[in-house]
Amino acid sequence: MTPSGGQDRDEEREPVTVTDKRRIDPNTGAVREEAKVAEKPATAAEPGASAPGSAASGGESDADAKVAELTADLQRAHADFANYRKRVERDRQAVIDSAKASVVAQLLGVLDDLDRAREHGDLESGPLRSVSDKLSAALEGLGLATFGAEGDDFDPSLHEAVQHDGQDGHPVLAAVLRKGYKMGDRVLRTAMVVVTDGSPSDPASPEGGDTTQQEPGTTGAETQSKTESE
Repeated sequence: MTPSGGQDRDEEREPVTVTDKRRIDPNTGAVREEAKVAEKPATAAEPGASAPGSAASGGESDADAKVAELTADLQRAHADFANYRKRVERDRQAVIDSAKASVVAQLLGVLDDLDRAREHGDLESGPLRSVSDKLSAALEGLGLATFGAEGDDFDPSLHEAVQHDGQDGHPVLAAVLRKGYKMGDRVLRTAMVVVTDGSPSDPASPEGGDTTQQEPGTTGAETQSKTESE
């Protein structure tokens, strides 16, 4: 290979170019114009990209809806529990009242015996009277009450009529053969009564009978004579 051939190849090579890409000129310390031109402002958000504020607003709306749903569920659960507690308390009280009524009903025969003893004067004094008073007070404390008195209106749900005198008019109690007992609204035993027709406020007098009242201090004969003279 001749020297001339090597020289030709060197001439064919491209010259080496060195580009200084430093932003700051080392001689002046100033920012070069090319670097200023290369800097571009921040691009705008691409179409379709959601802004951070919109995303936060949507998240808050979903959270509020979830809170409202959970609050409604909690309120329903609280109402259901309150109703359940009331129902349990009502059932518990019904069981207690039923147990009391069952026990007291077994003692009604004893009260009937004490009433008959009282009518015969056996409870005027002595230990039996004390027992009767204590038993009556204890049963009244449990809510036991009697019903059925002469002159009361006849009620088939409360009274058991063994005799009915008359056909028309207002039925009232003429006599009470056996007392009725109840505890609250629960009837333990109906009253055994005799029913007659009449007004409880204005008892009917016998038809055709003498309704003249005797004046104080006069005899029956004087009253009759005075009536005949009138």
